[in-house]
Amino acid sequence: MIRVCDVRTRRLALEPIKGHGGDVNSVAYSPDGKRIVSGSDDKTVRIWEAQTGTLSLTLNGHTGWVRSVACSPDVKRVVSGSEDKTLRVWDVETGSLVLGPLLGHTSWVNSVNFSMDGKKFLSGSVDHTIRVWDAETGHTMQTLRNQNNGIWSARFSPDSKQIVSGDSNDIVTVWDMQSNDSTALSGHKHWVYSVGFSPDGGRIVSGGKDHQIIVWDAKLGKAIGRLEGHSDEVNSVAFSPDGKWIVSGSWDKTVRIWEADRLDAMPDLE
Repeated sequence: MIRVCDVRTRRLALEPIKGHGGDVNSVAYSPDGKRIVSGSDDKTVRIWEAQTGTLSLTLNGHTGWVRSVACSPDVKRVVSGSEDKTLRVWDVETGSLVLGPLLGHTSWVNSVNFSMDGKKFLSGSVDHTIRVWDAETGHTMQTLRNQNNGIWSARFSPDSKQIVSGDSNDIVTVWDMQSNDSTALSGHKHWVYSVGFSPDGGRIVSGGKDHQIIVWDAKLGKAIGRLEGHSDEVNSVAFSPDGKWIVSGSWDKTVRIWEADRLDAMPDLE
C-alpha cells in the first residue's frame, strides 16, 4: 500500500492507498502535486489523485516487476523501468503508451529519472550501465558504463550537466555528461540504494544497505557528514524542494525527516 503523510502534523493525510497486487517499489509525486504515480511487483504502473487517493489509471504492459517510475516536469508523461529490462513512456491523461517498450538494457532497470527540462530521461540498470534517452524519440543519446557494478539508483543534477549514481560496490559516482568522466565517492560500507541532488545542485544525499545516509559536497566530492538513526537498510532518500530537509525510508519500517544542515560527523572527518 501507499501512505501519504502530512509533514507538519506527522500524521497520515489520507487513508492508506490500496490497489496494487504486489509490493510497491517506487512512488513519485507529479511536479504540480496533483497526482501520485506508483510502480509495483504486480507489473503495473498506477496513477492516483493526490488529494483523495482515488485511482485514476492503471497502466499495463510490463512483463516484470516495475522497479522505478518518474513524472515529466510538464506532467504530461510518466516513464517506468522494469525487471523485464525495458522502459515505457506513458501519457498521464489517457494512459496510452507514448514510447516503448524501449530496448537496450540487458538486465533489470532499477532507476528512471527525467531531466529538469524534460528533454531527456535516464535509466540505471543491473547491467552496469546508465542510459540517457531522448524524451521525444526514445533513442539512446548516451551510455555510461560503470565497470562491473550494477546501478541501483541514478539522478540528474538540476542543470542536467551531471548524473549521480549509487551501485552494488558501495560507491557513489558523479558523472560529467559532456566528458563522460566520473568521480567516485567512497564512504558507504555496502550497496548504495538511493541517491539524489539538492535543488541547488550543491549537495548529494545517498542511502544504503549499511543503514547510513551520507551528505556530500557535490563540487568537492567530499562527505560533509551523515545522518544516523535508521536500524536497517535505507531504501530511499531525497531532498525537499527547498533543500532544507532530507527524507528517508528504511526497511526498519520508518520514514524519517531530517534537517539537512544538522549532520553527524563522518568517522574519517576531523
